[in-house]
Amino acid sequence: MSDGQATAASAPHKLDISRRARSAARLNGVQALYQMEMTGATWQSIAEEFRDHRAIQQIDDAEIAKADRRHFRKLLEGAVAEQARIDRAVNGVLKDGWPLRRIDPTLRALFRAAGSEFLTMPKVPPKVVINEYVEVAKAFFEAEETRFANAVLDALYRELRPDPPPEPEP
Repeated sequence: MSDGQATAASAPHKLDISRRARSAARLNGVQALYQMEMTGATWQSIAEEFRDHRAIQQIDDAEIAKADRRHFRKLLEGAVAEQARIDRAVNGVLKDGWPLRRIDPTLRALFRAAGSEFLTMPKVPPKVVINEYVEVAKAFFEAEETRFANAVLDALYRELRPDPPPEPEP
C-alpha cells in the first residue's frame, strides 16, 4: 500500500476519534458546569480537576486528545462568559411559570453548555450541537426529559443564532 493510500485509509479513523473526543468534551462540560453550580468553584479549577483526574475516555491519539481539551475549555469559557445571555434565552423559550431556576441543575448545565457552543463556536453546525446534547441528556434522563431537552435546544438555537436577514432584492 502506498503512503497516500495509508493516509486516506486512516482519515476515517481519525475523524471518528475526533468526534468521540468532542462528544467526551461535551459530556465532561455538562458535568463540569453542574459541579461549578453545586460547589461555586471557578471554571479554571474545575477544568484543571477534569484534566488531571476525571477524563472519562482514553483517546488513542495525542493530537485528538489535545483537541478534546481545547473544545472542553472553550465550552466552559463560553458558558461562563455568556451565562447571563444563555440563561435569558433559555428563560425566553421555557413556558411561563417554569423559569430556568426550576429546571433540574443537570439540564441547566446542559443548556448552558449547548448555548456556549451556539454563541462561541459558529462553525459547529446547530444540528450537531443539538444531537450531541440530546445524546448527553440520554446519559442522565429518561425519554420524557430527553424530548424536553431536544425541544428547548432547538428553540435555544433559534434564539441565540437567528437566521441572517435575507439579502435585499436588486
